[in-house]
Amino acid sequence: MGAGLAGSVLAERLASKANKKILLLDKRNHIGGNTFDYYNNDGILVHKYGPHIFHTNSKEVFDYLGNFTEWRAYEHHVLASVDGQLVPVPINQNTINTLYGLNLSSQQVQDFFNSKAEKKDQVLTSEDVVVNAVGRELYEKFFKQYTIKQWALDPSELDASVTARVPTRTNKDNRYFTDTYQAMPLHGYTNMFHRILNHPNINIMLNTDYKDVIDAVTYKSLIYTGPIDAYFDYCFGKLPYRSISFKSQTIDSENYQPVGTVNYPMSQAYTRITEFKHLTGQKHDKTSIVFEYPTAEGDPYYPIPRKENMEIYNQYKTLAASEPNTFFTGRLATYKYYNMDQVVAQSLTLFKKIMQAQLHLYNNEMVHSSNGIKIS
Repeated sequence: MGAGLAGSVLAERLASKANKKILLLDKRNHIGGNTFDYYNNDGILVHKYGPHIFHTNSKEVFDYLGNFTEWRAYEHHVLASVDGQLVPVPINQNTINTLYGLNLSSQQVQDFFNSKAEKKDQVLTSEDVVVNAVGRELYEKFFKQYTIKQWALDPSELDASVTARVPTRTNKDNRYFTDTYQAMPLHGYTNMFHRILNHPNINIMLNTDYKDVIDAVTYKSLIYTGPIDAYFDYCFGKLPYRSISFKSQTIDSENYQPVGTVNYPMSQAYTRITEFKHLTGQKHDKTSIVFEYPTAEGDPYYPIPRKENMEIYNQYKTLAASEPNTFFTGRLATYKYYNMDQVVAQSLTLFKKIMQAQLHLYNNEMVHSSNGIKIS
């Protein structure tokens, strides 16, 4: 298993609660997966793979991670640069009033949306989701070009789930997320991962592809968190992903922008700029920002949600179900975009499933032993 959230949570549970010996393998030179953060040359805490903001409605997930970190309360705010103005996203009452110079009430904003909406009999694509809710003008301003930059596909070619992730509001709630629990690890994600993996039963090998060492390792079960198509040597073809090229910059100024992230849904080549000090709460006389340029090359970040890709994945999923003593979990192994809390929840659930299966096996062994048959 890798040393990101999916693998690390399972490693900790199996080591501490089931007294299992764990060998954690990761191709990268660090733990923490895509949440890895570090202090740059100027002493500013930055996220290497773009901003990761923790939010969840699950008390179980929040409390579990709270065993390994103190939390810093943080509610993420995002602005979008549209028509020469910075306006809140998701689109809400403040967005509409600022953008159009109006003073609409919540109900009037809903009426505004209804007057612009192009109702669809079937909502199948990402374009359908937005146009059906707020109409074509707001779709063009906030979603179309941003989605094309992000996915290199028109929203009409993408599954409805892509834009359905971003809600539309009629109130003045400028928060990007509305989850019950919103916070950042007080000392960063990497510090939290060190504490998760600090167990004598866990051994870690970095800069290691599991295929290079698996034949030399004796093990009872394999938990795989890498790309599922790579595991099966791409026998059904390669699953496509979108990646990101990050361009970082340190600025000799205390702040660069008013909020953590500013989206650029219109003409710029990059999709957004994030300023990390908003996220971390760090005090520093300089600040660090990162520009995100979506690309087809590089580390696999975002599975591309299209019907033809899911058909390929389902072939791999069928193969995976027949792999003995092997479990597939996490974004890459299940070809699905998960938020961080969903990855943690998936791993906690898989841990319980593994334990139940072992208990069932143990009970069967006891029955067979009583009949003079010992299974080892």
